[in-house]
Formats: sequence, C-alpha cells, structure tokens
Amino acid sequence: MRKTLITLCLALFTLGAFAQNEFYELRVYSMKRGGPASGLHNYLEKALMPALNREGVKNIGAFEEYGMSQPAKFYLLIPYASMSSYETIHANLKTDKTFIKDSQAYNELSQVAFPYDRVEVSHFRAFDGIPQLIKPASGSMLFELRTYESYSEDAARRKRKMFNEGEIEIFEKTGLNSVFFGEKLAGPQMPALTYMLAFKDMEERDANWAKFISHPDWKTISSLEEYANSVSDIKRTFLKPLGYSQL
Repeated sequence: MRKTLITLCLALFTLGAFAQNEFYELRVYSMKRGGPASGLHNYLEKALMPALNREGVKNIGAFEEYGMSQPAKFYLLIPYASMSSYETIHANLKTDKTFIKDSQAYNELSQVAFPYDRVEVSHFRAFDGIPQLIKPASGSMLFELRTYESYSEDAARRKRKMFNEGEIEIFEKTGLNSVFFGEKLAGPQMPALTYMLAFKDMEERDANWAKFISHPDWKTISSLEEYANSVSDIKRTFLKPLGYSQL
C-alpha cells in the first residue's frame, strides 16, 4: 500500500496533476528545566488535538527527543489541507466552546507553573513529489527529522528539485520511509527544507541509510552538476512518538 501511494504521488507529479499540497505547522516546545510537563501534555492531548480533529485535521504527530535533551523539547507536527485551511481552522478554534472549556486549566496556569519557556513555530508547504503526509507503518518508533539549509534561495530550489525528480524515489527503494517533505515558508534557518522519516528502530535506520548511500541511482543523481552546492548544512534530530501521537 505504501509503495503504491508513493508511486502514485510521483506519477501525478510527473503529469503535473498532483493533489493539493498540504501546509504543515511544526511546533518545538522548549521546556523549563526541572519543571513538570503535564500541563502541556494535558493541553495537547485533551484540548488542542481533539479540537483540530473535529476540524478535520488528522494524523497529528507528537514527539519527544530520542534520548531526551535537557531541558526537554517536545515536537508537534500538524498537517493542514492548505494554508487557507490553517487560517480558517485557527479562526474557528477561537469560538469552539468545547476547546475553550478543555483549555481552561492550561490557560489558568500561573507563570511559575507554566511548563515551557518558549515555543518555536515553523511553517512548510509540502513538496510536489509528496503533496500529502504519509502515515508511517504501525510499529514505527523512531522518527528522523532533517533540515537542509541552503546558502541561497536558488540553491534551496535546486535541492527541492533534486528530491522531487529522483531522490524521493530512491528513498522509497531503500527503505527510507518518508512521512513528509516541506519547503520552509517561515521559521529559523531559512532558506531551508525539512523532512521526516520513520523507522522501526535505529538498526533499521542505519541499515537503510547504508543502502541509500551505496545505491547506483543516488551515485548518479548526486554527481549531477545542477545539484552541486545546494546544501550548506544539515541538522538532524531523532524523535520518538509520545503516547498520544497520531503518527
């Protein structure tokens, strides 16, 4: 089923008739050192995510860092059908009586008891090659979040083209299971793109990256002059799903 979906996405991209590209919101909550995180988790699990689900938003990912950084960071990935959908839904939440009621305990937390220091928000447009998020296989307990920074807007465009016109397909051939690919529209480290992969465990991850690096199609595409110097830095974070994650 997964390979069929990837193949369909790539075929539609080639034909220029792909589905509407989704809009992603990625939140990174930087927690207070030593403080309880329960206030945030209760809000996400029992107020925000159910409200978004009622608005038709599905497959919301909630993660913590693999190995747990100190202070802890928690990640929330929200896929919207479009940018206009994002705007409409957040307007609706302001008058959602159930959401307001379910958020009351969170909103009434004192400054001292509030669970996090800051939240960093980034927005993305889904790649043409994978215009919609792909829910990972059951049992995926390791997620790899990668951000590729580029030195210029054109370098970032060339790297997106490389993914859309070959690299994503090689990922699928070698077991690098894509969850989403997004062009960063707003947030730090721009110009950049971010994508997420899903694996059963670290052993599967390492084995499949080795397959990718040695794959002849990767050796061919990575040697093309068009894609030279398209990435200036790579940032990688390993994540594991929280108990209430929908991915």
